[in-house]
Amino acid sequence: MSAPLAERLRPQSLDAYIGQQHLVGPNGVFRKFLETGNLPSFILWGPPGVGKTSLAKLVATQLERPMFTLSAVTAGVKEVREVIEQAKKQRFFNSRTPLLFIDEIHRFNKSQQDSLLGAVEQGVVTLIGATTENPSFEVISPLLSRCQVYILKSMTNEELQQLLERALTSDEGLKDREVEVVETEALFTFSGGDARKLLNILDIIAGATAGKITITDDYVTECLQQNIALYDKNGEQHYDVISAFIKSVRGSDPNAAIYYLARMLAGGEEPRFIARRLVILASEDIGLANPNALLLANACFDTVHKIGMPEARITLAETTIYLATSPKSNSAYMAINRALQLVEHDTTNRPVPLHLRNAPTKLMEQAGYSKGYKYAHDYAGHFAELEFLPEGLSGTRFYEPDSQNATETKIAQRIAELWKGKY
Repeated sequence: MSAPLAERLRPQSLDAYIGQQHLVGPNGVFRKFLETGNLPSFILWGPPGVGKTSLAKLVATQLERPMFTLSAVTAGVKEVREVIEQAKKQRFFNSRTPLLFIDEIHRFNKSQQDSLLGAVEQGVVTLIGATTENPSFEVISPLLSRCQVYILKSMTNEELQQLLERALTSDEGLKDREVEVVETEALFTFSGGDARKLLNILDIIAGATAGKITITDDYVTECLQQNIALYDKNGEQHYDVISAFIKSVRGSDPNAAIYYLARMLAGGEEPRFIARRLVILASEDIGLANPNALLLANACFDTVHKIGMPEARITLAETTIYLATSPKSNSAYMAINRALQLVEHDTTNRPVPLHLRNAPTKLMEQAGYSKGYKYAHDYAGHFAELEFLPEGLSGTRFYEPDSQNATETKIAQRIAELWKGKY
């Protein structure tokens, strides 16, 4: 199977590199790196598909420096230390400092980033990090202070046009095919300044077309609608797989939930995004049937934030299984929705009953504020029958306890006993 078009067209020199002229142009800093051979540790910050990995590989190739590569999605402290040991051995035989390229460095937690510090300080490796997130927030200060940060920009339509022309004229798989470009608006819009997306779209169109390829806005849109997962794997992961994950937990299937969790982690989904979804699930779908679920989900979110990947996968798995196997109730979710619906459509500004208002002044006390209020703790069972809803809403039920689980059955019994059938 041939490599994807994006890989086949990866530039082999700075002159072939499209975009980021502020870095690679005639006066760009990367030209100076190649001229002098002096290369500091640096971080490339920019959106996906703008050439961060290509630039790192170009530097290594042009300077003839060995380069080790790690993905922060899958690598832990152990893998970092192993690579550093390899770099030390490499340095022994070769005086040129090896490069260590870490893709998605923002996914490294503090301990993982700490494990890099000594090697960077001692010159064992020259670090090159790539990130789509602001390094000021995601990279620890001691490491950030030892690195230059270079910002890469989304590709302009003019640069995407250059890339399109190069693909059609130089790629072995495309240059011998008859291709007519009638319109490019959809092509560039769907690409969104991302070179990789543009080339992926071309791959899809070429694969879906027999004979002559005519690129029009309608045809690009049609092809992408039929191949949306291929066009945007991250989009597919983010929407379809997270949807299946949520529905599997809600549906009490721990095996399916774990499978989709693995799909997301393997696809590079942000672990904190998954942890946030688990917190929401704990409230929305488990709720009062098992209030401990929210406590565990919150602990999961904190833990994932502190330790990061790959260890966070264990915490995510534990919480996923717990929530999937827990009894379910959406009574709190339904209660707030009913209340919001009433409030949003209730045109009257219903006054709060006087006995529920505080009376911090003499005038307010004389006006009847707080008069008749019963302090619950002064009464047996810490309960005093009182009207709490505004006039006209007395007896309105927003919360309906779920009678199908033991916890809320007890809640329903208590409400019935206290309110004697009012709710």
